[in-house]
Amino acid sequence: MRKAGGAGMGIDALDGRLIALLDREPRIGVLEASRRLGVARGTVQARLDRLRAQGVVRGFGPQVDPAALGYPVTAFATLEIRQGLGPDVRAHLASVPEVLELHTITGEGDMLCRLVARSNADLQRVIDRVVGFEGIVRASTAIALENPVPMRIIPLVEQAARDA
Repeated sequence: MRKAGGAGMGIDALDGRLIALLDREPRIGVLEASRRLGVARGTVQARLDRLRAQGVVRGFGPQVDPAALGYPVTAFATLEIRQGLGPDVRAHLASVPEVLELHTITGEGDMLCRLVARSNADLQRVIDRVVGFEGIVRASTAIALENPVPMRIIPLVEQAARDA
């Protein structure tokens, strides 16, 4: 029985093993995945289809390192926005290629952006472009010095599978 909680129906141990395998080897085929997991090809395909339909697995694209593209500086900007202009601010920020993520938040500020830049000097250009929009009242920026725990999901997948 799957535990309730969250938007999806959860995952079980086989789902967890499948996701971990796909994380390690994203180009693996369904047939090879079924062989490695010791289950039928149809089982792997059905699980994968369900995980995609539930939004658990969102894609199979390459993981790209911004630093390798020439953007080694990462910063986080907390933005205060003019009330009522949220959709316009979102559209503006979506048009800035150096804005990698945008979250609406509680607490100090209204939005949190993850930004990248080619250098500290280039970060000023990016910030100027971000805040050069009438809907943004104030910004506070912090430069990331290192990333000792990069974005990861497998520990969470393993925990969710254990909780099933």
